[in-house]
Amino acid sequence: MGLRRTPLVSGEYYHIYNRGVEKREIFLDKEDYFYFLKLLYICNSKKSIKLRKIEKNFERGETIVNIGAYCLMPNHFHLLCHEKTENGISVFMKKLLTAYAMYFNKKYERNGVLFQGRFKSEHASTDKYLKYLYAYIHLNPAKLKEPKWRELKNYNTKDLLNFIKQYPYSSLYEYLNDKIKITNPASFPDYFQNAKDHLDELFQWLSAETTQDRPV
Repeated sequence: MGLRRTPLVSGEYYHIYNRGVEKREIFLDKEDYFYFLKLLYICNSKKSIKLRKIEKNFERGETIVNIGAYCLMPNHFHLLCHEKTENGISVFMKKLLTAYAMYFNKKYERNGVLFQGRFKSEHASTDKYLKYLYAYIHLNPAKLKEPKWRELKNYNTKDLLNFIKQYPYSSLYEYLNDKIKITNPASFPDYFQNAKDHLDELFQWLSAETTQDRPV
């Protein structure tokens, strides 16, 4: 394998994403989504994990990455990660994607790769871009209701925001319901003081008439 175009450096923040091979759907029902969310929690551990032996009150111990935001979509996913330890993101993603692919292939009686090559990464090299990623990731579900919302403005902004608020496979759900489990907000800049700040930011993005009006 060649070198990663974007090196992963300890202490830095990265947008991590991948999609199904040939853009195929990788989440086919609620069980699939929730299994991936479970893996986001379990695989973020220094422990050697054997999933079949995981108990209900599993203690994962020390984590290897910090997650600031995430969103699962039918054929892809997004994560905002902080490289906590050297090679932490790479180790985490290998565990996560291998475990999910094994689950998926067994459940749907298929063989072969599930994801489109190695995971992709973009370095959040500026504070402005890092803050923007929270909006970008949390607004992804809007495409399920209004596929062209970024180009068109003939939608009801409040209805679209309400849809995003209720989407259960996004870290926005954690933030709004004060049920922090997968994410670790303390390891990221404090852009949002409370749930209202999160929603106000998303509302501004949805309400903006042009790209220039958006609060990047």
